Amino acid sequence: MTTYKVSIVVPGRRDVGGIQNLETEPKTGDYLMLGEEKYKIIDVAELMPPRGDFAYLHATCRPVKDNG
Repeated sequence: MTTYKVSIVVPGRRDVGGIQNLETEPKTGDYLMLGEEKYKIIDVAELMPPRGDFAYLHATCRPVKDNG
């Protein structure tokens, strides 16, 4: 089983983001919960080739409004 180590950034927000281990590969258009807020992934990039059971990705996200 691959573990996806994902660096998460929300432009303009220094208080949100970090690194998460995910069991499924994040894709553009997916949603993530960061704290109690919902974010939409707007871009995913590979940071380096997968090594063993780990894939290293970077995801850029934006806050989701109440209407999604």
